[in-house]
Amino acid sequence: MRVGILGLGEAGALYATGFAENGWSVVGYDPGDVPTPAGVSRADSVAEAVAGADLVLGLTGAAAAAGVAAEAAPHLRGGVVFADMNAGAPDLKQKIDGIVTEGGRAVFADVSVIGSVPKYRHRTALVASGRGASAVAEHFGALGAPVEDLGGEPGAASARKLLRSLFMKGLGAVIVQTVEAGRAAGDERWVREQIAQELADGESTVERLYAGTFKHGLRRAGEVAAAAGLLAELGLDAALAHDISRLHALAARPDGLRAAPLVTEELLAAYEGLPTANIGDARDRLGLLDSGIGPLWTGARAVGRAVTVLTRAGDNQAIHEALRIAGPGDLIVVDGQGDTRRALIGELIAERALARGVVGMVLDGAARDVEVLEEIGFPVWARAVTPAGPYKDGPGRVNVAVAVGGAVCRPGDLVVADGDGVAVLPAEEAESTLVAARAIEADEARRRNSIRAGRSGRAEEAGRAEEAGRAQAAGRSAAASATGTPTTAAPATRTPATATPATGTPATDGPAGEAA
Repeated sequence: MRVGILGLGEAGALYATGFAENGWSVVGYDPGDVPTPAGVSRADSVAEAVAGADLVLGLTGAAAAAGVAAEAAPHLRGGVVFADMNAGAPDLKQKIDGIVTEGGRAVFADVSVIGSVPKYRHRTALVASGRGASAVAEHFGALGAPVEDLGGEPGAASARKLLRSLFMKGLGAVIVQTVEAGRAAGDERWVREQIAQELADGESTVERLYAGTFKHGLRRAGEVAAAAGLLAELGLDAALAHDISRLHALAARPDGLRAAPLVTEELLAAYEGLPTANIGDARDRLGLLDSGIGPLWTGARAVGRAVTVLTRAGDNQAIHEALRIAGPGDLIVVDGQGDTRRALIGELIAERALARGVVGMVLDGAARDVEVLEEIGFPVWARAVTPAGPYKDGPGRVNVAVAVGGAVCRPGDLVVADGDGVAVLPAEEAESTLVAARAIEADEARRRNSIRAGRSGRAEEAGRAEEAGRAQAAGRSAAASATGTPTTAAPATRTPATATPATGTPATDGPAGEAA
């Protein structure tokens, strides 16, 4: 039996090793610089990893899962079981099911891991649903893993996983918060002892949950965000789940829980060149400003950390206040009440902003001096252009939550703007969105190349057909010259009469006339 494993991170490597130890032929693929487990053949592509496999395990992380499934789908042999083991929302599992089963290629299983893979390895308990659940139960059961076969549709197992995640990831978040507070207060050891007394396995459980939250913070932040979505679908308040997700995102940063911007310079750089369209697709089209707010000059693009302004219509006093606190990497976002009668900014404010390292401005209002803005390279997105200047009386507020173009923007949120428009991302979701948006960008690039290759192939085929037609025509012409017969066997047809001389000579007819 052969298993193809997509993703050789911590969990993927442990499962690969477990299958190899149990006599399976194991082929793994991971584009990252991660070691290849003993007994595992390393593939150079997704296609190579899944070719000829009896079982395929998706262990790439939820953000990349659909893209990787789409890349694998054309290379799956008939009847193969494709088990997606990523912690994702039920609708993601249903999407992957549609991708890999199209045309009857594969049988899909939604598989959720219920327990600690580092602790139990390939024998960690599983929950499975979908048509492939029984096959998963058989294969993993033979390895010693308890598998609960839910049957039913894809998404049932992932829903179970998310319900458990609310507790497990919530517990990890509480432990991290408490231990970090104990350390800051100089009482970490005592705090750990107090927590350990309340947990089975004591200190080992504390350390596993504490260290695991930092190590897998980003992935778990996305997992708990999906759980928050499930809570909302169930009609329950999801505020606690969102907070747990945010703490995991904090834990993933180099600064950990220390007070620091969630949107780092490294994250800003990682978003450079990423289209707002891909970001919108990755976020289910949420956080995109309405199309009434657009760039004031062609080629404008900016990625920055939001400094927000709420101001009275037509007044820019608060924008001047924002400039005093803004710095490198910041992007000023202004709720100008959508008023377009007076420009909130012009060339002088733009020059001051540039001097402070501000990367651009987004205005739910108007601007002016467009030619100078383009000349100095200061990108601005606005609802309109007017030569009328602003008032400078106030009132206004700086660094408060604002509504701009139908989207909410908070201080410190990530803002990406280009020729298509503006996307606002909650700071705590910027890391996970980046992974998903880059996966969509890569998928679109693959599809675009496929379309171009198909178009090129059709053009070549048409060229060959045309060349063959010319050769055939040349052959007929040569034959006609040799026999003295016309080059066409078509029957004579009468063409409409043309203007004729006064003598009444008739117009020429069909092939005979052409030969003459």
